[in-house]
Amino acid sequence: MDGTGAKRAAYAALAVAAALLLAALSACGTIDRVRKKDGATTETEARNVTPQDPLARPIQVGWTSARASHCGFVFNPDQLRSDFLAAEAQAGATQEQMQKIARAYDYTRESVTATIKDDLRYCNKERTAAIRRDLNRYLAGDYAPSARMAQ
Repeated sequence: MDGTGAKRAAYAALAVAAALLLAALSACGTIDRVRKKDGATTETEARNVTPQDPLARPIQVGWTSARASHCGFVFNPDQLRSDFLAAEAQAGATQEQMQKIARAYDYTRESVTATIKDDLRYCNKERTAAIRRDLNRYLAGDYAPSARMAQ
């Protein structure tokens, strides 16, 4: 094999390795974090966020907002967002933290909306009861990260 063929083979092997690495990283959510997409990508991810995660509150409030909107709850999603962000600022979040919190909230709300929008059976009795419980807590100003989805 001449020098040019060897170079092409090396570049091809490198491209394959990079593609495999990219696929592995995208599967675990690392790519979204690198792209500054903090927040939950899917409903399952939002549901399973641990309370210790620094973004648990914005993820779960955004998740609940998306679910409540999808199921036809009568509330103002923009007001919920505004009240939540005001509470975070009042609790002492820095400007940098506020940007990350707002990004996590918005990204989660958009992502969850996209993942549940076509599920016609999503709003069952148990799920709407769980959404109602969490939404009422948030509307009352209690943003503790404890939202859970009824199965």
